[in-house]
Amino acid sequence: MLNELSVFVKAVELKSISAAARNLRLSAAAASHRILQLEEQMGIRLLNRTTRSLQPTEAGLIFYEHALDVLAAVERAENSMATASGVPTGTLRVTAPLGFGRRFLAPLVSEFHALYPRLEIRLRLSDHVIDLLSESVDVAVRMAVLPDSSLVVRKIADCPRVLCASPAYLEQHGRPETPDDLLQHNCLLLRYPGSAQARWTLETPAGPTVVPVAGRFDADDGDVLTEWALQGAGIVLKPYWEVADHLRRGELEALMPAFPPEAVSLTLLYPNKHLLPARVRLFADFLVERTRLLIERPAAAAVAAVA
Repeated sequence: MLNELSVFVKAVELKSISAAARNLRLSAAAASHRILQLEEQMGIRLLNRTTRSLQPTEAGLIFYEHALDVLAAVERAENSMATASGVPTGTLRVTAPLGFGRRFLAPLVSEFHALYPRLEIRLRLSDHVIDLLSESVDVAVRMAVLPDSSLVVRKIADCPRVLCASPAYLEQHGRPETPDDLLQHNCLLLRYPGSAQARWTLETPAGPTVVPVAGRFDADDGDVLTEWALQGAGIVLKPYWEVADHLRRGELEALMPAFPPEAVSLTLLYPNKHLLPARVRLFADFLVERTRLLIERPAAAAVAAVA
């Protein structure tokens, strides 16, 4: 019954059985069958379906409110048991940018799972912004604070960023000295729907200035941009922690120290729930504490070395 309720609630919220199926990692046929089973058990139609839309019936709206109460009660019971035993269970779904996920988060996930082995952890890495609610994500790491009143935002650390390029690129194309000089260079851009990477904000004595950069290379994977920069393809904008080793070894050179890029905040986001599941609370606390140490020390060291 709980499985059927979960599918029904998600279908109402997403206005689509197919979307609910993807969200719950079911086939569309399985999700549709569970809703039919629920309607048969209740003896009443809960959803009106057409080829283009899905709407709850009047009875479905009433049933939806009660279904939310049932699922919330089950979640409270599970959370209470996990809190009492000190052993969280269930599935924890986490998303993060590719670079951060590969370098920092993946090892931390293994470390966290060793502390709480009864958890199942699903890690999804992408430089695209994933919607937490529609994708049923429990925790997201973001390289910015995104305005969304439905989410809890916890700051992990400020991430200083750097403009850099390979010695080979600079020898061939020259070294930019001012923000306007960037307009004459091939800038390597992180692009995906909604990305703002084509406008770089730099700090100047007169205040922040926005530079509408352009280039012949773009990708939706930040690590690809780093590889292109190493190969001499252009100038890249990166958090220090992503390129600190390359800067130290001289494979990349920091540019325009008098006009540093605006720092970006590394943040943790999770849905705003009245009762936060123990697994989410424990993971959030663990991640904030461990990540801050990993991010701030290398960044500070890199900034000091370049300065």
